[in-house]
Amino acid sequence: MEITRRRLLSVLAASGVLAAVPTQWASAAQLADGAARLLANATEMFAGTTESNARKETADKLAAIEKTARTNLAAMDAASGDGELFKGVPLGSSDPNLNTTYQRVYEIALATRTPGISPDLYGSSAVRGRVVDALTWLHEKYYGDQSKGYYGNWFTWEIGVSQHVSRTLVLLGDAASAELTATYIASMDAYLRSGKNGDVDLDSRFHTGANLADITTNRILQGALTGDEARIRKALTDQLTVFATIDPYDLQHGVTDGHYADGSFIQHSSVAYTGSYGKGLLTRVIQTLKLLDGAGFAYGDELIPTVQKWVRDGFAPLIFEGWMMEAVKGRAVSRTASGYTDSAVVVEAVVDLASLSTGDAATALKSYVKHIRGTSKASLDPATFVSPLSIVRYADILADSSVPAADLNPPARSAAFNAMDRTVHRRPGYAFALSRSSSRISKYEYMSGENLLPWFQGDGAHYLYLAGQDQTQSFGVDYFTTVSPYGLAGVTAPVEHRGSVPELYGGKLFYDNPDHPLNFTASSESQNKYVYFPTATQAYSGGAVLDDTYGAVGWAASDDVPWRDKRAGLLPEDFVAYRSARATKSWFLLDDEIVVLAAGVGDAPGGGRAVTTTVDARVAPAGDAVTVAEGDGWVRWADGTRDAAVGYVRLAGPKAKARLDTVTRSRRVVRTTNPDTAVTRQVFSLTVEQAAGAKPVSFAYALLPNASEAAVRAYKGARVLANTSRMQAVAHDGLGLTGANTFTSGAHRTAGLDVEGPASVLVRRRGGEVTVAVSDPTTERDTVTLVLRGRRLRKADGDDAVRVTAVPGGTRLDVDTHHAYGRSFGVRLSG
Repeated sequence: MEITRRRLLSVLAASGVLAAVPTQWASAAQLADGAARLLANATEMFAGTTESNARKETADKLAAIEKTARTNLAAMDAASGDGELFKGVPLGSSDPNLNTTYQRVYEIALATRTPGISPDLYGSSAVRGRVVDALTWLHEKYYGDQSKGYYGNWFTWEIGVSQHVSRTLVLLGDAASAELTATYIASMDAYLRSGKNGDVDLDSRFHTGANLADITTNRILQGALTGDEARIRKALTDQLTVFATIDPYDLQHGVTDGHYADGSFIQHSSVAYTGSYGKGLLTRVIQTLKLLDGAGFAYGDELIPTVQKWVRDGFAPLIFEGWMMEAVKGRAVSRTASGYTDSAVVVEAVVDLASLSTGDAATALKSYVKHIRGTSKASLDPATFVSPLSIVRYADILADSSVPAADLNPPARSAAFNAMDRTVHRRPGYAFALSRSSSRISKYEYMSGENLLPWFQGDGAHYLYLAGQDQTQSFGVDYFTTVSPYGLAGVTAPVEHRGSVPELYGGKLFYDNPDHPLNFTASSESQNKYVYFPTATQAYSGGAVLDDTYGAVGWAASDDVPWRDKRAGLLPEDFVAYRSARATKSWFLLDDEIVVLAAGVGDAPGGGRAVTTTVDARVAPAGDAVTVAEGDGWVRWADGTRDAAVGYVRLAGPKAKARLDTVTRSRRVVRTTNPDTAVTRQVFSLTVEQAAGAKPVSFAYALLPNASEAAVRAYKGARVLANTSRMQAVAHDGLGLTGANTFTSGAHRTAGLDVEGPASVLVRRRGGEVTVAVSDPTTERDTVTLVLRGRRLRKADGDDAVRVTAVPGGTRLDVDTHHAYGRSFGVRLSG
């Protein structure tokens, strides 16, 4: 452990974040003052201050806190006393019920410390006494006995309950005895069973990313309660690891969870998760910075630039007009909370980050908050913020006329999050998000009865968001409820029925086979690998970005790891795995269009199944005036009620079939705990259908967001140069742009461009200047070589990794892609 820890400290020192922790330990007086300040910061963060709570903007928050506390007290009064603290929440076998019970106890404690709450709650020693009694009873009956605990989800025992208890003890202050506090801390330590010796273990696969931030924040509060500086320091040092950028070629503790250089965020080892766990991590580290303010245990200023970068490069591209994109939400796409709700969490964090920032950085963050408020089609309710202080800061930003509304994104931006197999392309009228998978990144995430029908969400599924729209009517849980899981936009799927995990395994939410050598239990590594979030089996997934404005993306469909290992005889007989269809695909992301090429589309060899490719799928409310127009080689979907439209132009290959159906399904089909609410949508689909046994086909379409019918009819933009499983390429004469993805070894040639081996390339020629972007989508090559045929060019500027030499007939570029992990390299040439 000591060697590991020295290694950790060296990495933190190299990344500059270790400087956040003072090297000199505090004196007894300094420790007492620092702990008191930290506890006061925590209380003010959750409960507000007399000044903040006197502001009219916090009235709704205070009303919500009071209403919740009174509801919980009434439920406590109505409880039978036999196996429940709150009526209707039985204890003893359900860990969600235990977590809910502790949460309700915290919510009562919160009301006793929130200025502005009615006096029979705020400052009430009687109510605090009930909270203390509740904690004591719960520990004696349902928490303290380690031999009876830790059933269900590990998260409940290592994070959830500990969070509620730690915060409750902070709010109780002197009302909680030192003995009760010490008793709970000892139990919380004992329940850190994924850790080591009652503490965090950075080698544990459970103690990573957002989960690590949660655990260490809990332990910081616990250390402040007991004046344990060693506990605080250890927790801070452990939490600092989440600030270090993940280097996939030099993993620390084998951890892939966290932020990457390209803005990607991964949790659960291989899931693109910015919009769920990522926002949770953002919230927690901002809260930690607020907790530490003035306490002397850390210098938060050292960490703020890192968090600013997360917001600018990791979150901002993924939020379109206040909507968090589905592509980075994992199993959370099946929840009823909307993308607007997700973004509200980010807004609160950005508001608080702005208060910690200075100068232009602070102004940019405040401007971004105003931008989200001004462009979102859902009114952001600040009463949903955690802190009344954040509500006041938010109100002050909106009222500050010196701060203009401004996006952190430029109007035109293409962002390749190749470390998590996601791409986002933005224009003033639309945003396009693409979900891919590979041997590095999961095809989907299912867990705990959430996201029951997930199989194709990482198989080239896309989301085309139109500007000015209420995205709840087009996406969110209702999109996944009403659109067939086999017919998600962009997906190629075999025509077959697949069973959800509960359907396959007798109603259980996981595959239960602990006696098998692979040890299939609810939280085992095998469950993760084969059930919850399996990866694909091919490496090619990624693409190049030119001047942060245009993009090329390539991806090859493959079987997932469960199918591969089932075929190899590694999995039990009753374990069900499914085989994928086959396709090689490219997306060329331009100004007015997204050009999609597909080659080698069909079933896997010997599969014998029919195959359907969904060029696009869109939904609209049942009462909207939706029309579908068709002509020679084109289709246009339009929603006259919402002034929304998308055009589709066939560039090559078979004609796609347009359909408009009315679909009604329950939201419970995608998540077992969703309300059984029926949702009706008009579902448009544009599909290329292949019969069982048909030969593989190739085709190409241009998607034209917001296009009029006249524009769709007259479209003459992109031209297909090549469309095979070896190479896919297009040219757009109006932009002077050529894009190519090459998928196989050997030489590839098209339109003045020679490429050796697999690569993604964009070339733009304007006047005497040529700009080039190159990426290795496999992440495995040391060098990518290409030749631009024609006049000889010289390097004007660009990345040092690009070496330019003159060769007979043109100019050769050798791009050092060693350990680049899919990054794009750019160069500007002249001559």
